[in-house]
Amino acid sequence: MNAVAQSATVRVLTPQWPAPQGVHAAFTLRGGGVSAAPFDSLNLGEHVGDAAAAVSENRQRVRSALRLPAEPAWLKQVHGTRVIDLDELEVPAATPADAALARRAGRVCVVQVADCLPVLIAARDGSAVAAAHAGWRGLAAGVLEAAVRALGVPAQGLMAWLGPGIGASHFEVGEEVREAFLAPDAAAGAAFVPNARGRWHCDLARLARQRLAALGLHAVFGGEFCTYADPARFYSYRRDGRCGRSAALIWLE
Repeated sequence: MNAVAQSATVRVLTPQWPAPQGVHAAFTLRGGGVSAAPFDSLNLGEHVGDAAAAVSENRQRVRSALRLPAEPAWLKQVHGTRVIDLDELEVPAATPADAALARRAGRVCVVQVADCLPVLIAARDGSAVAAAHAGWRGLAAGVLEAAVRALGVPAQGLMAWLGPGIGASHFEVGEEVREAFLAPDAAAGAAFVPNARGRWHCDLARLARQRLAALGLHAVFGGEFCTYADPARFYSYRRDGRCGRSAALIWLE
């Protein structure tokens, strides 16, 4: 389960997982911002057509409400596997990448989503954290494997939280998506259920769990919220088309 917390007007989900002291994480809900429809109201994405001033104000509200130690490292997400190490370089604005990690306090890893699955990862000893953007393309390409590898911590020493993403009952895909997962691992077939239209319902959370388990990472939490099914709290690109973006954030104290 996950707790819903409110600070000022910004509402977030707080992962319920046994993260070590000093690891902080949150997922922003759509209320408490200033963006107008169809981005109402706490849109954090600059690339969706919202007013720049509104996005800037929303980001500032999140930073203040969560008492973030720094501006999050906003990435240009491209459904790939590149992982940015926030300890090694100053991240230019909109760096193309789909995951970020940090081992030092004061760096905030973040990914933006509106149906894609956000995956937060923490070392059990509190030495490192990471955030990954796992839509089906990135998941199939290996973004989670890349993030775990970049952390440099044995998988048994990690835990992960799967944030809100589109649920299987609403995520209909074609055969090409199924084949992208089955080609390297036939067991992925269990995450696809056929429908009467000759297409497939895809369970992103199950695929993420399978891939993490294959790495030896079995301490996986979350994954129960469907963005499509809950328009009051979550943005969903598949449901609405033009819409805002939520953020999944993780950082070290």
